[in-house]
Amino acid sequence: MDKNRSMIDCKFNVMKKIVVLLIISMFSFWGLFAQTYSGKPYRNGVRPTKNVILMIPDGTSIGVVTAARWYQIYNELGGKNLAIDPYFCGTVLTFSSDAPIGDSAPTTSCYMTGMPQQTGNVAIYPPANPENDLVEVDPTMSYQPLATILEAARIVKNKATGLVVTVEFPHATPADCSAHHYKRGRYDLLGSQMAYQNLDVMFGGGVGLVTEDMKQHFTSKEISYYANDINAFRNHTQGKVWSLWDNRAFPYDLNRDTTKIPSLQEMTEKAIDLLSQNENGFFLMVEGSKIDWVAHANDAVGCITEFLAFDKAVKSAMDFAKKDGNTTVVILPDHGNSGFTIGRRDLASYDKASIEKLFGTVSKYKRTAEGLEKILLKDKPENFKRIIKEYTSIEITDEELESLISSKNYKPENYMKVSDGKNMIAKLVEIMNLRTYFGFTTGGHTGEEVFLAAYHPQGDVPMGMNTNMEINHYLSDVLGLQKRLPELTQEIFAKHTEVFAGMNCIIDKKDADFPVLIVKKGRKTLRIPSFKSVAYLNNEKFDLGSVTVYIDKNDTFYIPRNLADKLK
Repeated sequence: MDKNRSMIDCKFNVMKKIVVLLIISMFSFWGLFAQTYSGKPYRNGVRPTKNVILMIPDGTSIGVVTAARWYQIYNELGGKNLAIDPYFCGTVLTFSSDAPIGDSAPTTSCYMTGMPQQTGNVAIYPPANPENDLVEVDPTMSYQPLATILEAARIVKNKATGLVVTVEFPHATPADCSAHHYKRGRYDLLGSQMAYQNLDVMFGGGVGLVTEDMKQHFTSKEISYYANDINAFRNHTQGKVWSLWDNRAFPYDLNRDTTKIPSLQEMTEKAIDLLSQNENGFFLMVEGSKIDWVAHANDAVGCITEFLAFDKAVKSAMDFAKKDGNTTVVILPDHGNSGFTIGRRDLASYDKASIEKLFGTVSKYKRTAEGLEKILLKDKPENFKRIIKEYTSIEITDEELESLISSKNYKPENYMKVSDGKNMIAKLVEIMNLRTYFGFTTGGHTGEEVFLAAYHPQGDVPMGMNTNMEINHYLSDVLGLQKRLPELTQEIFAKHTEVFAGMNCIIDKKDADFPVLIVKKGRKTLRIPSFKSVAYLNNEKFDLGSVTVYIDKNDTFYIPRNLADKLK
């Protein structure tokens, strides 16, 4: 009897411990989402370094990394390991303020500001969505521009700053670092802010988005600007520079004309060389931008080769960091995309498929579907079979040829919808993927955790599972920010109604997109253009040190708080 009672008590105690652990685990889990926009330090002590390089392979699910590694092994492109392999240290739970599956704009914005945001938001406090919010959202802060890591590096630490991308420069991820608005598609407003941030380096696409006003600002600030000029880019050795190619985004790396457009690796190396001339150090963001685009298109060879191009840039960054001894490198995607897998439900004996079976066919593809489409559209349909075999080794069927001929030969304006279309790219992707063992679940983003890799000279890397908010705290710590981002936000993005309380303020909306705030006091007149970093006191131009932001939803200018001193 006593023995049975003892066994019952023992089982009860075990069950009690299990329940307690479950409760603790539950509260620990939800505690991740109880964080607020606070700028608190990272959970472990982090020693600051002089330089910080953030590298984002946009929209890269872990399946892409694995496929790229096997592709490299099969094709003997440089050993069994990727450059990133030694530095994997954890995962990141990345999400929007009100949704587990994130959009590029709010997810990288969280890395930059410490606050998750809604789809489309660029470094701006989200409006509240009480029924769906995953974090605490203060409704009184809706649309408040939030200071970014890049801005803090420049303003607080006096570091050089740079962005390297393969898409148009005001696209979501680069804009998240250096501009503010609730709508990611407003390239005009975002681009202006990026130009007026006075970046030390901006390499990427988007020649067609550079305005005359931006060019005049570059001239006034002695910022060199090169358009589609690879020689000027390579010969630039000092001073601030913008070097852009193509009207919008770069071609995919597999399709790139190497004589006209530099690789992501070359741009990264040039950026580091220029930025490291600053005695205070630098902050650099490098994006493997179009891994995301090609994942949206479900183009397997594109996913693999775009990531390998990014991995080469990782090697260059790590080589510098190790040699320098005072540089931190953090590498992580902003979200997953497409559900890319090595293996598909319609393929039998998948577990017996050799590396030749899995990677032999895709290794023969010399162009992505987009690159192949451009070639086909310049030729006659009777040559399609020959051209496709030349670039892919695929002998297409008569039915496949007919599907190409009857497809809508246009490129969809929205790159995120390629896989949904009936255009030639979609048809080519279907033909090319059918001969492989790769699968996709969607043409959109996915909600799985993303990988985390990092290097710190003293080993102070973020480990385990981190939220995107914690990544921001880590970046703030490794930059050595004593003044945290919420405090900087209050200094550089104060509401004009607070800065000039009691004064006569007029918002001139002759140019509805770029209104001007006019404040008068006595004989002094202050004119503050929106989305720039300059203002005029009695027509005399002066620098603000940070960009201004106008939000039409609340008819408010967000400006440096110290501007009130100009009217004393």
